Amino acid sequence: MSFLEKPSPGRLLLDDTVPLTAVIEASQNLQSHTVCGITLPLPPKKLIGNMDREFIAERQRGLQTYLDSITQHPLLSSSLYVKKFLDPNNYSANYTEIALQQVSMFFRSDPKWEVLEPLKDMGWRIRKKYFLIKNKELPKERYLLSWVDLGPDKFLSDKDLQSAMKLLTSLSTPYLCPLLFSSTGESSALLIRPFSERGSLRDHICKVKPRESYLKKYCNPKKSQGLELQQIKQYGRQILEGLKLLHDGGVFFGHLHASNVIVDDGVCRLMDVENGMLGVPSALRPAFTQLRKINSTESVDVFCFGHLLYEMTYGRPPDSVPIDQYPAVPYTSVVSVLQSILSTEACKSGMPTVSQLIQTPLFSDVHLQHSEKLQIKVPSRLKEALKTAKESLERRLHEEQRVLHQHRRLTRAQSHHGSEEEKKRRKILARKVGKRLDLLLLRQHDKCLFFCPSSGSGASSPPTCPSSPTPPSTTGMARCLSVCLSVLSSVCPSLSFDSIGQTV
Repeated sequence: MSFLEKPSPGRLLLDDTVPLTAVIEASQNLQSHTVCGITLPLPPKKLIGNMDREFIAERQRGLQTYLDSITQHPLLSSSLYVKKFLDPNNYSANYTEIALQQVSMFFRSDPKWEVLEPLKDMGWRIRKKYFLIKNKELPKERYLLSWVDLGPDKFLSDKDLQSAMKLLTSLSTPYLCPLLFSSTGESSALLIRPFSERGSLRDHICKVKPRESYLKKYCNPKKSQGLELQQIKQYGRQILEGLKLLHDGGVFFGHLHASNVIVDDGVCRLMDVENGMLGVPSALRPAFTQLRKINSTESVDVFCFGHLLYEMTYGRPPDSVPIDQYPAVPYTSVVSVLQSILSTEACKSGMPTVSQLIQTPLFSDVHLQHSEKLQIKVPSRLKEALKTAKESLERRLHEEQRVLHQHRRLTRAQSHHGSEEEKKRRKILARKVGKRLDLLLLRQHDKCLFFCPSSGSGASSPPTCPSSPTPPSTTGMARCLSVCLSVLSSVCPSLSFDSIGQTV
């Protein structure tokens, strides 16, 4: 039985990768500042005339731009400080305190482990906390304990999830970081794996200390540098072999990025393979939900590999995707692979598979230290459960992509409808329609006089009694109105006159 607490009834599983936005409605005087070494467009101040209406409006626009820069930054927007400021109702919990409670319960149940120090803000996930621990039986060894809240993409039952985690702890393959211990409950999971003093592949690229805060390490690294071609080839091939191993075993991943790759004695190992099963959303989810051709967990992994390959080449992740223009680099073979994944054409028509990437000239001639065929033996019952969960995850992705596609179409239509060019076109069209209507009504004037004469005896016969004029012919009025309606219908076919016609 798990020691982890049960969730409260009606607990809402939030996707923390969903971007938040904000619109300034009021203003307050603040001191200028910088965030994690990033230069943000904070508008200038003014001592005299700072209450002028024009200055306030100009400064509000500048502050809105400043706020947009924060909410659109991939790292700042995912920080707890920004989330709590924009959405205090859903981000008011003290996740560090919750994690400490869970870890304390675990240590009481298994006293051989001891906490050395919490690794504060080592990762970007709000609902994931890290601790450096040791085993009292092996006091010189260091291990990484992580506590994580289950996410909205958890589609495995509790029993199947425990079976899947048991499978992962039993694996011993060169391209997957070993998972030594796992315990899952109805709301969270606790995991133990070896701690790498050298840090992740991103730490290596950015040349930073692994234990520092992720905002300090990655927001504006001063010494980041791309890898040499031989390292790109070697690391890229090893990462692809790890992905192929997972795909062949029916294990979905979706969380490949430079911080989830550990380099151990020249061999890349994938970390956090369990994330997909725990249901936590991918760091790149806001990017690939915009691209409807990325519609399977395998294509998500290929897309993530393209991001990682770009970072290994240029020393930084891409600002946005698709990418059709690449900075100058002496490795043309790398650029061709990047184009096959991240270009506009690739995002529209489809991307290569992992096996196809392995066969490209960039990776096909790489010599692997482990040449034996690797495989993950998954029990048939668990394999079926993983397949069902994978299909559910992909359906959620398809639905989100459909909603975003409809929203973009509506936004484009509204933007086009409200543009100055469209307003001018509608005015010109309205004038043309008005002129045509006047001309057609004039042409029908004689017909109206014929169908609706001024008296019952005809237009040429004056009434015998001025005080008692003969009323117009009802039939003539109806026919006259019918003619007018037909004119209007021919000019404005989009209008409906059914109710008027029925009255006639």
